[in-house]
Amino acid sequence: MTAVTDYSADLDETAALLHAVADPVRLYVLRRLAERPACVCTLLEHLPVAVNLLSYHLKVLREAGLVTCSRRGRWIDYALAADALDRLHAALPSPPNPSPTTAHSPRGTC
Repeated sequence: MTAVTDYSADLDETAALLHAVADPVRLYVLRRLAERPACVCTLLEHLPVAVNLLSYHLKVLREAGLVTCSRRGRWIDYALAADALDRLHAALPSPPNPSPTTAHSPRGTC
C-alpha cells in the first residue's frame, strides 16, 4: 500500500473552512455580511430560522475565522472578517496557468 505523499494538515484546515460555508444559512449570512455588518435581529428578518439556530451558525462562522463580532451595548454586531474572502478563494483549487502550447489543446485529450 502506497502512502499519499501530497496530503497535508493544510487540507484538514481547508476542508474545515469549506465545511463552515457548506450550509445554506451560513452562506446566506456571509453574503449579507459581505454587503455590510449586521446584528442578529437584522439577519433574522430575512431568515426562516430560530434565533438559537442562527446563533449556532454564527458561532460556526466565528470559529472558522470568517466572521467577527463586536458588542454595542446589548447588541452584538457581526461583520465579515477582513481576510474571509481571500481565505475562501485560496481554499478553492485553481488550475495552473496554461502554457501557450497547452492553452488550445483539443477537448477530450489528456
